[in-house]
Amino acid sequence: MEKRSSFSGSIGFVLAAAGSAVGLGNIWRFPYLAAKDGGGLFLVIYIILALTFGFTLLMTEVSIGRKTKQSCLTAYGRLNKKWGFLGGLASIVPFIIMPYYCVIGGWVLKYALVFITGQGGAAAGDDFFTQFITGYAEPIVYNFAFLLMTAVVIFRGVNKGIEALSKVLMPILFVLIVGIAVYALTLTGSEESGGRTGLQGLSVYVIPNFEGVGVRDVLMTIMDAMGQLFYSISVAMGIMVTYGSYFKDEDNLIKSVNQIEIFDTVVAFLAGVMIIPAVYVFIGPEGLSNAGPGLVFVAMPKIFAQMGIAGNILGAVFFIMVLFAALTSCISIMEAICSGMIDKGMSRHKATVVEGIIALVLSTVVCLGYNVFYFEFKLPNGSVGQILDIMDYLSNNVLMPVLAIGTCILVGWILKPKTIIEEATKNGERFGRKGLYTVMIKFVAPVMLVILLLGSLGVY
Repeated sequence: MEKRSSFSGSIGFVLAAAGSAVGLGNIWRFPYLAAKDGGGLFLVIYIILALTFGFTLLMTEVSIGRKTKQSCLTAYGRLNKKWGFLGGLASIVPFIIMPYYCVIGGWVLKYALVFITGQGGAAAGDDFFTQFITGYAEPIVYNFAFLLMTAVVIFRGVNKGIEALSKVLMPILFVLIVGIAVYALTLTGSEESGGRTGLQGLSVYVIPNFEGVGVRDVLMTIMDAMGQLFYSISVAMGIMVTYGSYFKDEDNLIKSVNQIEIFDTVVAFLAGVMIIPAVYVFIGPEGLSNAGPGLVFVAMPKIFAQMGIAGNILGAVFFIMVLFAALTSCISIMEAICSGMIDKGMSRHKATVVEGIIALVLSTVVCLGYNVFYFEFKLPNGSVGQILDIMDYLSNNVLMPVLAIGTCILVGWILKPKTIIEEATKNGERFGRKGLYTVMIKFVAPVMLVILLLGSLGVY
């Protein structure tokens, strides 16, 4: 069996874990939810949840990883043999996510190359995105290219691959997001559009809007913020347990978890500053109802097209930034899978090749879900989807909440919270939110996760 790797220090861990957390959800879902849920009201609720709910789940998973020095597949069984099934569940989640994330990563790669080669105007066409994803060969080629980029990093290992790339990409990613966000605030629309400005768009984003807001609206905002946070910080996907297992015993775990939280929240906020003012200026308030692929691959190219030559340059920078975010997240997803194979006795190189082949086959099926295997399926949450949407729903909306609930029960009631608290403070670190952690892991977090799961299943 291979000797277990570890990050060279806490900076490498934080950047790798932050790279996992900062993904497509921050860019295409956070701004939409903030605009939908009253701007500043959503932001305040999100930050409160990040400091309580998010901190609890993140601290738990990283501590489990470091304590057991095992991947998500085997870590839970090391803590309690009867609860080893959670490890299997934790491995299934990234296994399902990996193929369709590569497909979306391929879409981002395609758009990045379109803008880099000066063809951004074509991407603004009404049918450009639909024609691309319904094509037969092109989406599969880009999907393979993105998967290959991910696999090469995993093949190189924790230090030479994941950590080395994270130390380069994450600072660049942050600089690009800040740069685009600042530029978005300087925008001014045409006279026909009423001369809307980026700063006006910023006010829509950050100033709470209580107009017509009732108790039910506040509760829905809380659920939206909790759902976004839950999916954003990479918990219940096996990733943070796996990355935690590479975290050195002598490093400050509490400080590192706080830094991951801050990094993820700041990037999510800046994604809103980057996107909402631009959408507000060029499309208007109604454009803020866009979310998901429609926002990134349809609305944003149309906005860049209205900026002239600067739009093509900004579009290239934007999609390079999105590509980095997608790549660092996909790397963490693949590592969670391969790490389990390594713990079962497989070499890293063999595990990477095996998972790479499986992901390629499954992601090809996902690509063909928009032509050869096209069908429409109504999901329990009311949305209608294809193969990609079904896989996303199953992993994100069903398995992840179930795994997180199981983890809360295991840690809160079977092992007791002191198991995590002792691991996090074994070098004498101060655990400032110890009481909060105990209450959250035993009572509050499981209840919130059950409510989230029931909403995903369409119960309310």
